[in-house]
Amino acid sequence: MSSARSGSRKASGPGTARSDADRRRDAAIANSVAQWFTEHARELPWRDLPPGERDPYRVLVSELMLQQTQASRVAERYPVFLARFPDARALADADEEDVLALWSGLGYYRRAKHLHAAAKAIVERFDGEMPRDPKELRSIPGVGAYTAGAIASLAFDLPEPAVDGNVTRVFLRLLGEPLSLNTPASQQLASEAARVVLTSSAEGGVGPGLVNEGLIELGATICTPRSPSCERCPLAGLCVAKRVGLTETIPAPKKAAPKKTIHALAVLAIDAAGSRLVERRGDSGLWAGLWQAPTIESPEPIDPATARPGGVAPGEPIDEFVHETTHRTIRFIVCAPAPGKIKPSTGALWKPPAEIERLGLSSAQRRILLNAGLTSPPED
Repeated sequence: MSSARSGSRKASGPGTARSDADRRRDAAIANSVAQWFTEHARELPWRDLPPGERDPYRVLVSELMLQQTQASRVAERYPVFLARFPDARALADADEEDVLALWSGLGYYRRAKHLHAAAKAIVERFDGEMPRDPKELRSIPGVGAYTAGAIASLAFDLPEPAVDGNVTRVFLRLLGEPLSLNTPASQQLASEAARVVLTSSAEGGVGPGLVNEGLIELGATICTPRSPSCERCPLAGLCVAKRVGLTETIPAPKKAAPKKTIHALAVLAIDAAGSRLVERRGDSGLWAGLWQAPTIESPEPIDPATARPGGVAPGEPIDEFVHETTHRTIRFIVCAPAPGKIKPSTGALWKPPAEIERLGLSSAQRRILLNAGLTSPPED
Protein backbone atom coordinates (compact mmCIF):
# COMPACT_ATOMS: atom_id res chain seq x y z
CA MET A 1 0.00 0.00 0.00
CA SER A 2 1.54 3.31 -1.10
CA SER A 3 0.69 6.90 -0.22
CA ALA A 4 -1.21 8.90 -2.80
CA ARG A 5 -0.53 12.61 -2.38
CA SER A 6 3.11 12.42 -1.43
CA GLY A 7 4.63 11.75 -4.83
CA SER A 8 4.04 7.99 -4.74
CA ARG A 9 1.57 6.01 -6.74
CA LYS A 10 -1.91 5.41 -5.39
CA ALA A 11 -2.76 2.66 -2.95
CA SER A 12 -2.41 -0.67 -4.68
CA GLY A 13 -5.34 -3.03 -4.77
CA PRO A 14 -5.15 -6.74 -4.04
CA GLY A 15 -4.54 -7.58 -7.68
CA THR A 16 -1.81 -4.97 -8.19
CA ALA A 17 1.88 -5.86 -8.06
CA ARG A 18 3.51 -4.42 -4.94
CA SER A 19 7.10 -3.56 -4.29
CA ASP A 20 9.08 -4.90 -1.35
CA ALA A 21 8.68 -1.51 0.32
CA ASP A 22 4.90 -1.77 -0.09
CA ARG A 23 4.89 -5.22 1.46
CA ARG A 24 6.97 -4.10 4.41
CA ARG A 25 4.63 -1.16 4.95
CA ASP A 26 1.54 -3.39 4.74
CA ALA A 27 3.03 -5.78 7.29
CA ALA A 28 4.04 -2.89 9.56
CA ILE A 29 0.46 -1.52 9.52
CA ALA A 30 -1.04 -4.93 10.29
CA ASN A 31 1.44 -5.77 13.05
CA SER A 32 1.26 -2.34 14.66
CA VAL A 33 -2.53 -2.28 14.71
CA ALA A 34 -2.76 -5.86 16.04
CA GLN A 35 -0.29 -5.20 18.85
CA TRP A 36 -1.93 -1.89 19.80
CA PHE A 37 -5.43 -3.40 19.83
CA THR A 38 -4.30 -6.36 21.92
CA GLU A 39 -3.01 -3.94 24.55
CA HIS A 40 -5.64 -1.19 24.41
CA ALA A 41 -8.98 -2.68 23.29
CA ARG A 42 -11.98 -1.49 25.28
CA GLU A 43 -13.82 -4.16 27.24
CA LEU A 44 -17.20 -4.54 25.57
CA PRO A 45 -19.76 -7.34 25.93
CA TRP A 46 -19.54 -8.47 22.30
CA ARG A 47 -15.78 -8.99 22.68
CA ASP A 48 -16.17 -12.01 24.95
CA LEU A 49 -14.07 -14.09 22.54
CA PRO A 50 -11.03 -13.10 20.44
CA PRO A 51 -11.74 -11.67 16.98
CA GLY A 52 -11.87 -14.49 14.47
CA GLU A 53 -13.51 -16.89 16.95
CA ARG A 54 -16.86 -15.27 17.66
CA ASP A 55 -20.39 -16.47 17.07
CA PRO A 56 -21.45 -15.01 13.70
CA TYR A 57 -25.04 -14.35 14.84
CA ARG A 58 -23.77 -12.32 17.78
CA VAL A 59 -21.46 -10.39 15.47
CA LEU A 60 -24.47 -9.60 13.28
CA VAL A 61 -26.46 -8.34 16.26
CA SER A 62 -23.66 -6.18 17.64
CA GLU A 63 -22.73 -4.69 14.26
CA LEU A 64 -26.30 -3.68 13.41
CA MET A 65 -26.72 -2.19 16.88
CA LEU A 66 -23.47 -0.23 16.57
CA GLN A 67 -24.45 1.46 13.31
CA GLN A 68 -25.02 5.12 14.27
CA THR A 69 -25.35 4.30 17.99
CA GLN A 70 -22.71 4.89 20.66
CA ALA A 71 -20.94 1.79 21.97
CA SER A 72 -21.83 2.67 25.58
CA ARG A 73 -25.54 2.56 24.78
CA VAL A 74 -25.21 -0.66 22.79
CA ALA A 75 -23.32 -2.23 25.72
CA GLU A 76 -26.46 -1.78 27.83
CA ARG A 77 -28.93 -3.26 25.33
CA TYR A 78 -26.85 -6.02 23.72
CA PRO A 79 -26.94 -8.51 26.65
CA VAL A 80 -30.68 -7.89 27.17
CA PHE A 81 -31.41 -8.52 23.49
CA LEU A 82 -29.37 -11.73 23.41
CA ALA A 83 -30.99 -13.02 26.59
CA ARG A 84 -34.33 -12.84 24.79
CA PHE A 85 -33.10 -13.82 21.30
CA PRO A 86 -29.97 -15.99 21.81
CA ASP A 87 -29.79 -17.27 18.24
CA ALA A 88 -31.18 -16.74 14.77
CA ARG A 89 -34.05 -19.20 15.27
CA ALA A 90 -35.27 -17.48 18.41
CA LEU A 91 -35.22 -14.13 16.67
CA ALA A 92 -36.86 -15.45 13.50
CA ASP A 93 -39.73 -16.92 15.53
CA ALA A 94 -40.39 -13.66 17.42
CA ASP A 95 -43.11 -11.14 16.67
CA GLU A 96 -41.80 -7.92 15.15
CA GLU A 97 -43.39 -5.95 17.97
CA ASP A 98 -41.29 -7.86 20.54
CA VAL A 99 -38.14 -7.18 18.51
CA LEU A 100 -38.89 -3.46 18.32
CA ALA A 101 -39.58 -3.36 22.06
CA LEU A 102 -36.18 -4.90 22.86
CA TRP A 103 -34.59 -2.36 20.47
CA SER A 104 -35.98 0.60 22.43
CA GLY A 105 -33.32 3.16 23.31
CA LEU A 106 -31.07 2.40 20.34
CA GLY A 107 -32.90 4.48 17.72
CA TYR A 108 -32.95 3.87 13.96
CA TYR A 109 -35.58 1.16 14.34
CA ARG A 110 -35.31 0.13 10.72
CA ARG A 111 -32.16 -1.74 11.78
CA ALA A 112 -34.28 -3.89 14.11
CA LYS A 113 -36.56 -4.79 11.21
CA HIS A 114 -33.54 -5.61 9.05
CA LEU A 115 -32.13 -7.82 11.81
CA HIS A 116 -35.45 -9.63 12.16
CA ALA A 117 -35.61 -10.20 8.38
CA ALA A 118 -31.97 -11.36 8.40
CA ALA A 119 -32.71 -13.96 11.08
CA LYS A 120 -35.65 -15.30 9.05
CA ALA A 121 -33.44 -15.56 5.95
CA ILE A 122 -30.69 -17.35 7.90
CA VAL A 123 -33.22 -19.92 9.14
CA GLU A 124 -35.05 -20.35 5.84
CA ARG A 125 -32.06 -20.36 3.48
CA PHE A 126 -29.15 -21.56 5.62
CA ASP A 127 -30.87 -23.81 8.18
CA GLY A 128 -30.13 -21.36 10.98
CA GLU A 129 -26.36 -21.30 10.42
CA MET A 130 -24.61 -18.15 9.22
CA PRO A 131 -22.76 -18.72 5.93
CA ARG A 132 -19.01 -18.10 5.73
CA ASP A 133 -18.93 -16.94 2.12
CA PRO A 134 -18.94 -13.10 1.91
CA LYS A 135 -21.15 -13.15 -1.19
CA GLU A 136 -23.75 -15.27 0.61
CA LEU A 137 -23.51 -13.02 3.65
CA ARG A 138 -24.26 -9.97 1.49
CA SER A 139 -27.38 -11.73 0.17
CA ILE A 140 -28.95 -11.63 3.66
CA PRO A 141 -31.39 -8.71 4.21
CA GLY A 142 -29.77 -5.79 6.00
CA VAL A 143 -26.22 -7.14 5.51
CA GLY A 144 -24.14 -4.83 3.35
CA ALA A 145 -20.45 -4.88 2.51
CA TYR A 146 -19.35 -3.57 5.92
CA THR A 147 -21.44 -5.98 8.00
CA ALA A 148 -20.51 -8.91 5.76
CA GLY A 149 -16.83 -8.04 6.18
CA ALA A 150 -17.22 -7.76 9.95
CA ILE A 151 -18.90 -11.18 10.19
CA ALA A 152 -16.42 -12.84 7.83
CA SER A 153 -13.40 -11.50 9.73
CA LEU A 154 -14.60 -11.44 13.35
CA ALA A 155 -16.35 -14.82 13.23
CA PHE A 156 -14.37 -16.73 10.58
CA ASP A 157 -11.04 -14.82 10.51
CA LEU A 158 -11.23 -14.23 6.76
CA PRO A 159 -9.30 -11.27 5.22
CA GLU A 160 -12.48 -9.37 4.32
CA PRO A 161 -12.49 -5.56 4.83
CA ALA A 162 -15.03 -4.05 7.22
CA VAL A 163 -14.84 -0.44 6.13
CA ASP A 164 -16.97 2.07 8.01
CA GLY A 165 -16.41 5.79 8.47
CA ASN A 166 -13.79 5.18 11.15
CA VAL A 167 -11.69 2.89 8.97
CA THR A 168 -12.07 5.15 5.93
CA ARG A 169 -10.77 8.10 7.97
CA VAL A 170 -7.76 6.06 9.13
CA PHE A 171 -6.75 5.18 5.57
CA LEU A 172 -7.41 8.65 4.14
CA ARG A 173 -5.01 10.12 6.70
CA LEU A 174 -2.56 7.27 6.43
CA LEU A 175 -2.36 7.79 2.66
CA GLY A 176 -2.66 11.58 2.74
CA GLU A 177 -5.78 11.58 0.54
CA PRO A 178 -7.88 14.77 1.00
CA LEU A 179 -11.20 13.14 0.10
CA SER A 180 -14.51 13.43 1.90
CA LEU A 181 -15.90 10.54 3.91
CA ASN A 182 -18.78 8.46 2.60
CA THR A 183 -18.09 9.07 -1.07
CA PRO A 184 -17.62 6.23 -3.58
CA ALA A 185 -14.01 7.28 -4.17
CA SER A 186 -13.02 7.33 -0.49
CA GLN A 187 -14.83 4.08 0.28
CA GLN A 188 -13.22 2.29 -2.65
CA LEU A 189 -9.78 3.56 -1.68
CA ALA A 190 -10.20 2.47 1.94
CA SER A 191 -11.65 -0.90 0.98
CA GLU A 192 -8.80 -1.68 -1.40
CA ALA A 193 -6.17 -0.51 1.08
CA ALA A 194 -7.75 -2.50 3.91
CA ARG A 195 -7.93 -5.66 1.81
CA VAL A 196 -4.21 -5.39 1.01
CA VAL A 197 -3.33 -4.95 4.69
CA LEU A 198 -5.59 -7.84 5.76
CA THR A 199 -4.13 -10.11 3.09
CA SER A 200 -0.67 -9.20 4.34
CA SER A 201 -1.69 -9.93 7.93
CA ALA A 202 -3.04 -13.37 6.96
CA GLU A 203 0.16 -14.17 5.05
CA GLY A 204 2.20 -13.10 8.06
CA GLY A 205 0.24 -15.19 10.55
CA VAL A 206 -1.62 -12.26 12.16
CA GLY A 207 -5.37 -12.81 12.36
CA PRO A 208 -7.33 -10.60 9.91
CA GLY A 209 -10.14 -10.36 12.44
CA LEU A 210 -7.75 -8.88 15.00
CA VAL A 211 -6.47 -6.32 12.49
CA ASN A 212 -9.95 -5.46 11.24
CA GLU A 213 -11.31 -4.79 14.71
CA GLY A 214 -8.13 -2.92 15.58
CA LEU A 215 -8.62 -0.58 12.61
CA ILE A 216 -12.23 0.07 13.65
CA GLU A 217 -11.15 0.74 17.25
CA LEU A 218 -8.30 2.99 16.11
CA GLY A 219 -10.69 5.19 14.15
CA ALA A 220 -13.21 5.29 16.99
CA THR A 221 -10.81 6.16 19.80
CA ILE A 222 -7.54 7.58 18.39
CA CYS A 223 -7.94 8.72 14.75
CA THR A 224 -11.07 10.68 15.61
CA PRO A 225 -12.77 13.24 13.33
CA ARG A 226 -11.43 16.20 15.33
CA SER A 227 -8.25 16.50 17.41
CA PRO A 228 -6.91 13.01 16.72
CA SER A 229 -4.51 11.64 19.36
CA CYS A 230 -1.57 11.22 17.02
CA GLU A 231 0.88 11.00 19.91
CA ARG A 232 -0.81 7.73 20.97
CA CYS A 233 -1.36 6.31 17.48
CA PRO A 234 0.56 3.15 16.55
CA LEU A 235 0.59 4.28 12.90
CA ALA A 236 1.89 7.82 13.47
CA GLY A 237 5.28 7.00 11.96
CA LEU A 238 3.63 5.70 8.77
CA CYS A 239 0.97 8.41 8.39
CA VAL A 240 1.30 10.88 5.50
CA ALA A 241 -1.25 13.31 6.98
CA LYS A 242 0.71 13.39 10.26
CA ARG A 243 3.99 13.93 8.46
CA VAL A 244 2.75 16.89 6.39
CA GLY A 245 0.45 18.40 9.05
CA LEU A 246 -2.93 17.63 7.43
CA THR A 247 -4.64 15.54 10.09
CA GLU A 248 -7.18 18.31 10.79
CA THR A 249 -8.06 18.80 7.11
CA ILE A 250 -8.25 15.13 6.09
CA PRO A 251 -10.89 13.93 5.46
CA ALA A 252 -12.03 16.94 3.49
CA PRO A 253 -15.07 18.56 5.09
CA LYS A 254 -18.40 17.80 3.50
CA LYS A 255 -21.17 20.37 3.72
CA ALA A 256 -23.91 18.97 5.92
CA ALA A 257 -27.44 19.05 4.60
CA PRO A 258 -29.66 21.33 6.70
CA LYS A 259 -31.94 19.54 9.13
CA LYS A 260 -35.68 19.57 8.61
CA THR A 261 -37.77 21.04 11.41
CA ILE A 262 -40.89 19.07 12.30
CA HIS A 263 -43.59 20.25 14.72
CA ALA A 264 -45.35 17.54 16.72
CA LEU A 265 -48.40 17.80 18.97
CA ALA A 266 -49.11 14.86 21.30
CA VAL A 267 -51.92 14.25 23.76
CA LEU A 268 -51.20 12.31 26.95
CA ALA A 269 -54.54 10.81 27.98
CA ILE A 270 -54.65 8.79 31.22
CA ASP A 271 -57.76 6.99 32.43
CA ALA A 272 -58.91 6.42 36.01
CA ALA A 273 -56.86 3.21 36.24
CA GLY A 274 -53.68 4.96 35.06
CA SER A 275 -53.66 3.45 31.56
CA ARG A 276 -52.43 5.63 28.69
CA LEU A 277 -54.03 5.99 25.30
CA VAL A 278 -51.63 4.79 22.60
CA GLU A 279 -51.67 4.24 18.85
CA ARG A 280 -49.29 2.55 16.44
CA ARG A 281 -47.49 4.44 13.71
CA GLY A 282 -47.70 3.41 10.06
CA ASP A 283 -45.37 0.93 8.41
CA SER A 284 -43.20 3.53 6.66
CA GLY A 285 -41.41 6.74 7.52
CA LEU A 286 -39.82 7.87 10.79
CA TRP A 287 -40.33 5.43 13.72
CA ALA A 288 -42.34 3.09 11.47
CA GLY A 289 -44.36 0.52 13.40
CA LEU A 290 -43.61 1.98 16.84
CA TRP A 291 -46.19 2.99 19.44
CA GLN A 292 -46.93 6.53 20.56
CA ALA A 293 -49.34 8.76 22.37
CA PRO A 294 -51.83 10.21 19.86
CA THR A 295 -49.58 12.52 17.86
CA ILE A 296 -49.73 14.60 14.71
CA GLU A 297 -46.75 16.11 12.89
CA SER A 298 -46.39 18.99 10.48
CA PRO A 299 -43.64 21.09 8.89
CA GLU A 300 -45.51 24.12 10.26
CA PRO A 301 -46.51 24.96 13.86
CA ILE A 302 -49.72 23.19 14.87
CA ASP A 303 -52.72 25.02 16.31
CA PRO A 304 -54.02 22.99 19.30
CA ALA A 305 -57.43 24.63 18.92
CA THR A 306 -58.08 22.84 15.65
CA ALA A 307 -55.82 19.78 15.95
CA ARG A 308 -57.20 16.36 16.87
CA PRO A 309 -54.33 13.86 17.41
CA GLY A 310 -55.89 10.42 17.30
CA GLY A 311 -59.30 12.04 17.43
CA VAL A 312 -58.56 13.60 20.86
CA ALA A 313 -58.96 17.33 21.49
CA PRO A 314 -55.84 18.83 23.17
CA GLY A 315 -56.20 20.76 26.41
CA GLU A 316 -53.57 22.48 28.54
CA PRO A 317 -49.89 21.97 27.62
CA ILE A 318 -47.95 19.87 30.16
CA ASP A 319 -44.58 19.45 28.47
CA GLU A 320 -42.50 20.91 25.65
CA PHE A 321 -39.15 19.68 24.36
CA VAL A 322 -36.94 19.33 21.28
CA HIS A 323 -35.88 15.90 19.99
CA GLU A 324 -32.94 15.69 17.59
CA THR A 325 -32.39 12.93 15.03
CA THR A 326 -29.67 12.79 12.39
CA HIS A 327 -31.78 14.57 9.78
CA ARG A 328 -34.58 16.21 11.77
CA THR A 329 -35.25 18.61 14.61
CA ILE A 330 -38.63 17.70 16.11
CA ARG A 331 -40.35 20.23 18.37
CA PHE A 332 -42.83 18.47 20.65
CA ILE A 333 -45.72 20.02 22.51
CA VAL A 334 -47.49 17.61 24.86
CA CYS A 335 -50.99 18.44 26.05
CA ALA A 336 -53.47 16.94 28.45
CA PRO A 337 -56.78 16.07 26.80
CA ALA A 338 -59.46 18.72 26.80
CA PRO A 339 -62.18 18.20 29.47
CA GLY A 340 -64.97 15.89 28.43
CA LYS A 341 -65.36 12.35 27.20
CA ILE A 342 -62.54 11.04 25.03
CA LYS A 343 -63.56 9.43 21.76
CA PRO A 344 -60.30 8.21 20.20
CA SER A 345 -59.83 7.14 16.61
CA THR A 346 -60.18 3.52 15.58
CA GLY A 347 -57.04 1.58 16.48
CA ALA A 348 -56.14 3.55 19.60
CA LEU A 349 -55.84 1.42 22.75
CA TRP A 350 -55.65 1.96 26.50
CA LYS A 351 -52.57 0.28 27.98
CA PRO A 352 -51.11 0.35 31.50
CA PRO A 353 -47.58 1.69 32.04
CA ALA A 354 -46.18 -1.81 32.71
CA GLU A 355 -47.36 -2.94 29.29
CA ILE A 356 -46.23 0.28 27.61
CA GLU A 357 -42.72 -0.38 28.98
CA ARG A 358 -42.61 -3.50 26.82
CA LEU A 359 -43.76 -1.79 23.61
CA GLY A 360 -41.49 -0.48 20.88
CA LEU A 361 -41.21 3.23 21.68
CA SER A 362 -38.99 6.02 20.43
CA SER A 363 -37.15 7.81 23.23
CA ALA A 364 -39.32 10.86 22.60
CA GLN A 365 -42.53 8.87 23.06
CA ARG A 366 -41.11 7.09 26.08
CA ARG A 367 -40.65 10.48 27.67
CA ILE A 368 -44.21 11.48 26.80
CA LEU A 369 -45.96 8.29 27.89
CA LEU A 370 -43.97 7.42 30.98
CA ASN A 371 -42.24 10.56 32.22
CA ALA A 372 -44.37 13.57 31.29
CA GLY A 373 -46.47 15.41 33.88
CA LEU A 374 -49.55 13.40 34.85
CA THR A 375 -53.04 14.65 34.13
CA SER A 376 -56.30 14.20 35.93
CA PRO A 377 -58.36 11.28 34.67
CA PRO A 378 -60.74 12.35 31.89
CA GLU A 379 -64.41 12.51 32.61
CA ASP A 380 -66.57 9.60 31.43
